[in-house]
Amino acid sequence: MSPTAAPALVALGDVVNTHGIRGEVRVRLYNPTSSTLRPGAEVVLRRADTQQPCRVVALRPHQRILLMQFEGCDSMTAAEALVGCEVCVYETDLPPLAAHEIYYRDLQGMTVVTTSGVTLGVIDEIIPTGSADVCVVRGEGREHLIPLIADVVRELNRERRRLVIEPLPGLLEPGE
Repeated sequence: MSPTAAPALVALGDVVNTHGIRGEVRVRLYNPTSSTLRPGAEVVLRRADTQQPCRVVALRPHQRILLMQFEGCDSMTAAEALVGCEVCVYETDLPPLAAHEIYYRDLQGMTVVTTSGVTLGVIDEIIPTGSADVCVVRGEGREHLIPLIADVVRELNRERRRLVIEPLPGLLEPGE
């Protein structure tokens, strides 16, 4: 009988600094609009080969970050030890997606092709902009910034790991 594999960890952000003297930390979310983290949530703090399960005691938005406090972290010294950790959740704890939604992590590595069949490269990262997220597509020594908007995205095929776009005029032109 083989052991059941543990669910995969998904990084939601990283601890970038401490905040105050009572154990709060500053967390930069990879997707600032994510609502996965909440008080009482079980998370895993990961650094290199170490993983530390924790419970979120409190969180609050502050400018472009989240201020978070974890159970057992009640001093600046304890908080300093967490700087550099990724804040992760188990894949099974992620909220379900609607039919038209996709997680950022599932977009990364997808091949981007135009409706005319030109392969632009693969999605390397996603930049949240507040209005429309932008995919950074790299390939053939070039970089393209592709907005994830209905006027551009024609097909998203999860099984084939492929995003088909109809470029707006000037979208693929090199910058001046």
